[in-house]
Amino acid sequence: MDSPAAKIRAGLKHPVIDGDGHWMEPIPIFLEHLQAVAGSEMVDRIRAQWHKNDAWYRASPEQRQHQRLRRAIWWGVTANTLDKASALLPGLLNERLPQLGIDFALIYPSFGLAINAMMDDELNYASCRAYNIMTAEMFKPYLSRFAPVAILPARTPQVAIAELEFATQKLGYKAIMLRGNQERPIPAAAEGIDPMRAAWYIDTIALDSPYDYDPFWQRCVDLKVAVTQHSGSPRWVDRASITNFTYNHVGHFAESNHAFARGVFLGGVTRRFPTLNFGFMGGGISWACQMCVDMIEHWEKRRRTGLQYPNQTDVGELRALIDRYGDAKLKAKADAIVGSLDAFRPECGIDELSKPEHVFDDFEASGVQSKADIRKIFSESFCFGCEADDRATLFAFDPRMGVRLRPIFSSDFTHFDVPDFNDVIPEAYEMVEHKWVTEQDFREFTFANAARLHTRNNPDFFKGTLVEGAVADELGLVAAAH
Repeated sequence: MDSPAAKIRAGLKHPVIDGDGHWMEPIPIFLEHLQAVAGSEMVDRIRAQWHKNDAWYRASPEQRQHQRLRRAIWWGVTANTLDKASALLPGLLNERLPQLGIDFALIYPSFGLAINAMMDDELNYASCRAYNIMTAEMFKPYLSRFAPVAILPARTPQVAIAELEFATQKLGYKAIMLRGNQERPIPAAAEGIDPMRAAWYIDTIALDSPYDYDPFWQRCVDLKVAVTQHSGSPRWVDRASITNFTYNHVGHFAESNHAFARGVFLGGVTRRFPTLNFGFMGGGISWACQMCVDMIEHWEKRRRTGLQYPNQTDVGELRALIDRYGDAKLKAKADAIVGSLDAFRPECGIDELSKPEHVFDDFEASGVQSKADIRKIFSESFCFGCEADDRATLFAFDPRMGVRLRPIFSSDFTHFDVPDFNDVIPEAYEMVEHKWVTEQDFREFTFANAARLHTRNNPDFFKGTLVEGAVADELGLVAAAH
């Protein structure tokens, strides 16, 4: 008997591509691969890391308060036996996928999401390599339905390039993920102390990075992969509840994506590499809607030709107005007031405030020359992973936005927020049933946008898969429409 999900899929005129599914890695098998890649000492180091991460559970309430130990997740995967087995066994998930209403799925990590948060560089590199080898082996028989996603270490562009080349050229990966926000010690704060204990900052690797990542972006173009980020912000300063996991969890993917996307846009990566697509996974699209309109509004006022310069103030007229409307105290301080005319840089005169070397066009690197340029980047170069139960997805299709964004259907299979795999497609389709989105909107959400993300650089991405013909037809229709 067909499931509700399969019945919905049967009524669609297009396949369904899961742009962000997950699996549950077999940890003992991973450790075998890690030992083969880097030896027993590295296995000991990752176990020590796991023990350190569990410190909250060994601490008393008083110790948690004293040390400000953050409440971490206590369990993160589905408890449903069949779903747990499906997350663990690619063969079983391959068999079940049609009944779940999905034709093809990109498979992201679960445990592997923590790999890119490792501050131990050697452990990070070795774990990425071990994960990529294991995952490629386990999904190799099922590539007609799945595209597993390789984890790239991105602490430096050199290690990112090395693993990118290994994953694509040696292991056959067509999709990658990285952490676009690297936590780095502030050099001045790390002088003379352990860098792991120093104050740190977020390097978005696309703007103001101490490293030049352009060679890496170029290799992504050369090797025909889209750049996808799937990482959060659990260590950032506003996610520090010692008792409440939900407080720390809500919005942390969106916050991370917002930071990385800002860097990619304002750092001019999309200008220098116009064919390179970026997928921001796991955080929905409401943050992107806000960011797009914010960038348009800031462009109007913070580009060089939009700036109002302090020396445009008529000091003589200002003095006259103080004399006319000011009380005795204001009149007595008129000279001092005229010498302190900026609320954010007090006691700086107009000449100091107007020094041309201090004036910077925040949008120069981006290369945008109009609001239309901004909308084009957000609608053509960026895609956004949205889960089935995220009603904010409908914002992407609201014509009042003035730009049509590209949400990508993300099942989030395996994780705690999907208690039953069978419910994912029906939950997503509720937006159509409630007439919040149209059938065309749903087609883009569950099919076309994922196809665009991964084929802009690589038209053969879906070659040999069950959706190859449908993707080719869709891209032909899109090309004809433009």
